[in-house]
Amino acid sequence: MAKKKEKVAVVGKGGKRIRLARTTINGNQAYQLSDAIALVQKNATAKFDETVDIAINLGVDPKHSDQMVRGMVSLPKGTGKTVRVAVFAKGDKIEEAKKAGADIAGADDLVEMIKAGKIEFDRCIATPDMMAVVGSVAKILGPRGLMPNPKLGTVTSNVAEAVKTAKGGQVEFRVEKAGIIHAGVGKVSFAAQDLYENIKSLVGAVMKARPNGVKGTYLKSATLTTTMGASVTLDIADLSAAA
Repeated sequence: MAKKKEKVAVVGKGGKRIRLARTTINGNQAYQLSDAIALVQKNATAKFDETVDIAINLGVDPKHSDQMVRGMVSLPKGTGKTVRVAVFAKGDKIEEAKKAGADIAGADDLVEMIKAGKIEFDRCIATPDMMAVVGSVAKILGPRGLMPNPKLGTVTSNVAEAVKTAKGGQVEFRVEKAGIIHAGVGKVSFAAQDLYENIKSLVGAVMKARPNGVKGTYLKSATLTTTMGASVTLDIADLSAAA
C-alpha cells in the first residue's frame, strides 16, 4: 500500500522573515521606545525601505461622537514619503497652490477628474469659498479620508502654507472603529533619533487630542512595527513620558 504523502507547508520569504524576527523579540516584554526602535530597524530586512508604523490602542469608543480622536501633526523629521496634494481653488489661488508645490489645483475640472475615478493625490486642500464645489464629491472623498476639514487645517485661504505643510511631513491621525490609531512615523533608513522625535511628536498630539468625555486609561497599549516586520510592544509609561 502506497504511503500518503505528507503535506508540507510552504512559508514565503515574508513569513520566514517575520518568524526569524520574532526570535529576537520577547513577546511578554514591553520595550522602552528607544529599544523598540532599535529592534524594528534591526529586523527590517526587506529589499526596500520599509515604513515604520505605530499602532496606539486608546480607551475610547469611536461610536460616540464625543470620543472621536482625530487631528494633524507635523513630524519634525518628515515621513520619508512623497505626498501628492490636490487643491480646490480658483483664480490667483490656483497659481499660488501650484507655486507652493501642489500636484493638482483647480475647481470644476478637479471635480470631473474625481468623478471619473482619477484620484491621484494623498491630501486634499480647499479654500473656504470652494466647499460648495467640494461638496459635490464628498461621498467619494469622505470614505477615503480625503475630505477637506477646517479643524484639520485643510480648509484655508492660505493654500501655500497648507501645501508646504502637507508636503513637509504632516500626518493625519484618526481613531478607527476598534479604538486604534495607525500612523506611519518614518522609514527604516531614518536615524533612530529621528524616528524617536517623530513618534514623540505623534504621541504628544494624540494625548493633546484626548476627548473630555473619556474616563479612565486613555493610552491603553501600543506597538511598533515595519511594513514587513514583526510588532514590538511598547512600554506605555515610557511612551507617555517621551511625549
